[in-house]
Amino acid sequence: MSTTMEFVATLDAPQAIGPYSQAVKVNGMVYTSGQIALTPEGEMLGDDIILQTKQVFANLKAVLEEAGTSLDNVVKVMVFVADINDFAAVNEIYAEAFGSHKPARSLVAAKTLPKNALVEIEVIAVSADSYSY
Repeated sequence: MSTTMEFVATLDAPQAIGPYSQAVKVNGMVYTSGQIALTPEGEMLGDDIILQTKQVFANLKAVLEEAGTSLDNVVKVMVFVADINDFAAVNEIYAEAFGSHKPARSLVAAKTLPKNALVEIEVIAVSADSYSY
């Protein structure tokens, strides 16, 4: 059995700032790279955790859409925050983004994130065309 790997790229999210893809789709799963609060044009948002988290979710939605899936199909989320005291604010935006969908999640405080971001999030999702309800 051969595995086909598809590298996902969209202009509706910031371009990778290193030697990696925005996401990789393989065997019915989509693995995103960590997203920070860069706009699609590559500009970093200011020091507001709420604005940064909203931008991160906008980026994730764009990447997932390009991969043919959505936040509704996310099975695992990894959240990294620069300050654990931002947990409640990130959690509020997270709850809005996912609604009643409750994927598994980890949240850790990291000493420093790329470009001194306040939050970085990566997800694993099931490809919408790989299963049925």
